[in-house]
Amino acid sequence: MTQSIWPEGQATAELLANIKGGEPRAVDALLDRHRDALRRMIAMRLDQRLAQRVDVSDIVQDVLIEANRRLIEYVNAPSIPFHLWIRQIAKDRIIDAHRRHRLSAKRSVDREQAAIGQLSNDQSAMDLANQFQDQGLTPAAAATQRELAQHIERAILQLKEGDREVILMRHYEQLNNQEIAQTLGLSEPAASMRYLRAIKRLRELIESLPDLHKELRD
Repeated sequence: MTQSIWPEGQATAELLANIKGGEPRAVDALLDRHRDALRRMIAMRLDQRLAQRVDVSDIVQDVLIEANRRLIEYVNAPSIPFHLWIRQIAKDRIIDAHRRHRLSAKRSVDREQAAIGQLSNDQSAMDLANQFQDQGLTPAAAATQRELAQHIERAILQLKEGDREVILMRHYEQLNNQEIAQTLGLSEPAASMRYLRAIKRLRELIESLPDLHKELRD
């Protein structure tokens, strides 16, 4: 099973306690250990054409600067887990990046066919493929497994934004239902229903693609 992209919570809690206790080195340690997760989370959602103009690392750095600026405020009154707090800053920065480049680019990103994100996580896609089968996948060559993962990811990227987002959170970030509910501002039952609807629509999309449907049956 794919592990969460976000760092383990107990170590984060200890660093937050150290920051509250006035340990300055804990700030750099906390932000640094979330850098890779932020990079992966942002890369999943940044339009591929925009990624040619804006480096993911630059957005990550902006997120870390903003998180550092607001960190004491968070430490003094944390309302959600730290990884959900910092990923919300990242979501806001992604929205800002798209907005700026829609205004400045000669050709609007919105006018082009959607090409959102680069998932590049074979294991997450394979986990989804297993979920759509009564039995586990038939053992196959690595090349075949990669091809299947690519098919699944292309299908995910064809979903509407709301459906795609909840699947990315659940299967690529490995957020649990409670975390998804907190992130989306929903009750846990409502978050669960949104996820189930998204999976249903993904299954319907897969079944509408004959080549992909055959891969999943074989």
